[in-house]
Amino acid sequence: MRKLKRFLFVILLLAGLFAIWVEVANRNSKNMTYRQKILKTIYPAFMWLNRVTGKRQSTMQQDKIPPMSFYDLRVTLNNGKELSFADFKGKKVLLVNTASNCGYTNQYTDLQKLYEQEKQGLVIIGFPANDFLEQEKGSDDQIAEFCKLNYGVSFPLAKKSIVIKGSGQNAVYQWLTDPAKNGWNDKQPEWNFSKYLVDENGLLKGYYSPSYSPMGKEFLEALK
Repeated sequence: MRKLKRFLFVILLLAGLFAIWVEVANRNSKNMTYRQKILKTIYPAFMWLNRVTGKRQSTMQQDKIPPMSFYDLRVTLNNGKELSFADFKGKKVLLVNTASNCGYTNQYTDLQKLYEQEKQGLVIIGFPANDFLEQEKGSDDQIAEFCKLNYGVSFPLAKKSIVIKGSGQNAVYQWLTDPAKNGWNDKQPEWNFSKYLVDENGLLKGYYSPSYSPMGKEFLEALK
């Protein structure tokens, strides 16, 4: 009985220390649920675990002309404005499906850093979606506020939509996941924060799984 009491005491102590750590680490966060605070706090450990367990995938393709031009696409942003991809000619474009309640949500931080660092030659567009375990239940206004207040996001966010294959799939993701449109790739997002990179000429160059950090060495090499 004494050993059990000691064990419970240690567990409660560790839980208390973790709760304090979470609050200190998120002292500047705003309108975050406790779950979101925990996910943000453990994100570095989460990414480290992905690296050591080898849970990373990428698919690269060189110079495959798409049957349908990338520049024919358009997207409706979360503020209702329509964005023509023809405006991106001469720039690389990174398209990422996002969510506010995911273990990878803290990648908003790195995506914003990347956007600020490479904005002369790179466009980033986030596509909020509720496709994976309903980890993006918020409205477009709630998503925009969450991203701005907690991550300083200034790159465009699309109107919330469906990114996986099936009825109602966003037209941009229809292009990204259909070889008859993009020329070679049929891989759909495997989870939130999957990444597709399109080059300056509108060619789909690669797919990167969520475990690739936008500011990681391998990903930055691909942008060169």
